[in-house]
Amino acid sequence: MKKLMLGNAAAARGLYEAGCAVISSYPGTPSTEITEEAAKYDEIYCEWAPNEKVAMEVAFGASLAGKRSFCGMKHVGLNVAADPLFTISYTGVNAGMVIAVADDPGMHSSQNEQDSRHYAKAAKLPMLEPADSGEALAFAKTAYELSERFDAPVFLKMCTRIAHSQSIVETGERITPPEKPYEKNIAKYVMMPGNAIRRHPIVEERTRQLIAFAEESSLNRVEAGRDHSKGIITSSTSYQYVKEVCGDTYPILKLGMIWPLPEKKIRDFAASVDQLIVVEELDPFIEEHCRSLGLDPVGKALFPIEGELSQTIVAEKLGLPHEAGLRLDEAIPARPPVMCAGCPHRGLFYTLNRNKCTVLGDIGCYTLGAVAPLSAIEMTACMGASISAIHGFNKALGQASEGKTVAVIGDSTFMHSGMTGLANIAYNQSNSTVIILDNSITGMTGHQQNPTTGYNIKGDPAGKIDLESLCRAMGFQRVRVVDPYDLAQCDQAVKEELAAEEPSVIISRRPCALLKYVKHKPPLTVVNDQCRGCQACMRIGCPAISMKHGKARVDGTLCVGCGVCQQLCRFDALQGTEKEG
Repeated sequence: MKKLMLGNAAAARGLYEAGCAVISSYPGTPSTEITEEAAKYDEIYCEWAPNEKVAMEVAFGASLAGKRSFCGMKHVGLNVAADPLFTISYTGVNAGMVIAVADDPGMHSSQNEQDSRHYAKAAKLPMLEPADSGEALAFAKTAYELSERFDAPVFLKMCTRIAHSQSIVETGERITPPEKPYEKNIAKYVMMPGNAIRRHPIVEERTRQLIAFAEESSLNRVEAGRDHSKGIITSSTSYQYVKEVCGDTYPILKLGMIWPLPEKKIRDFAASVDQLIVVEELDPFIEEHCRSLGLDPVGKALFPIEGELSQTIVAEKLGLPHEAGLRLDEAIPARPPVMCAGCPHRGLFYTLNRNKCTVLGDIGCYTLGAVAPLSAIEMTACMGASISAIHGFNKALGQASEGKTVAVIGDSTFMHSGMTGLANIAYNQSNSTVIILDNSITGMTGHQQNPTTGYNIKGDPAGKIDLESLCRAMGFQRVRVVDPYDLAQCDQAVKEELAAEEPSVIISRRPCALLKYVKHKPPLTVVNDQCRGCQACMRIGCPAISMKHGKARVDGTLCVGCGVCQQLCRFDALQGTEKEG
């Protein structure tokens, strides 16, 4: 059956058809929907793991037991999972194991433009790179065949455009392969030095076999062209741009297996054209491989190393005509992202800004606390870094920073990689204040459950971690919970914990305003006669509040009646509808 499917949904369909039995992932845009879509198939056990390292180890355990498995993550999540990754490359697998990693050229929702192809090369593992939804489905199935044939986990590399675009796919039936029985094999699976040193030659021989496979595989194909003055090597989204611009003008070597790369096939292709051009996003990965073969391709000398490519860029650099997209004559005002109306983080960040705190931030919706007018967060690096960093910051500066510096981290991010940093504070005793922003969900990636919510990926009841008990068990005597909608309560808590001479944790607890089960109060209204136009209500940066004709204005379609702005108004101009006379 032919269907129009999102790339991520197609990849999930491929996992289903290939007989995948166990999936463990951590949500991360643009990879999240693979696991969410796979969870719709009852034949597959799916879960959200606390982090990517755990997810990869769960998938490996399922593979070891003889069931096909999968784990998915975004590019920066692969950094977290790198530890097991490199060793699993040595042990190999039992049943097939597939790892999806989704890159984000252009940084639509990421803190860097990391190129995950380098991980495949460094870990010496095969990587497939689909160029549309149809290939996402087909390559997911092929990845399992390669995993079991070559005794290795196999990467399925997605990117934002392939993951979040739609194209036609042809679905098939689920075929569950025979279960591979687990057999005790200490020499293969126990990676102590004496065993690992004997596995390394096996890994190198596997790479040689994979290169031979890459030479003949239909995953890498040559598409004929009329004009051999140029030949283009490309893959993934870049292939789509090249095809749209060039059609069948120039020969194209389309790479679906991006590592290991073929050698003879590339040399033969280069010999058939006058000039070899490599079109790829981010790093010169294919280009450098070509140079290692003694070729002289044109790549990053022509195309940018930063950001996404486009049809327009490819056409311009190749000197080909291409109709540019339509543009508006008028400049569109910038619309920077802001926290939602009623976001529980807003009141807490307002309090931190008001107290002139140095705020070390983390990854999540609350990163927007760095944006004016809240302008609270001063550092964001990676998951869990806020807690580890505040310990180092306070150890370096001592009393000069202890009374005014805080770390903020979300509940899901805390479970991901914040606990070890908190343990370090308790163990090595810096006088640090950590604020856990508990909005009862994994917010930024689309409301996924996590170990603190009490529900699993399907919304069924699950184990629930008590943050207060956990923090106390880790050695914190000062643990308190505040309501971020109560500015006075937040202000008191921040002042008291910063003044304390021991480590402390503040849990700012209120569910995300966008959760379906959250009941909102009626929107507030402005009493014009009482509004002085002082703009005090604008200091929290709520998108529901604006100024019009010198008076505050509340958008009733956005306002959730949280009341934070009311606490800033000295003239009682903001009132709930129940007060209207």
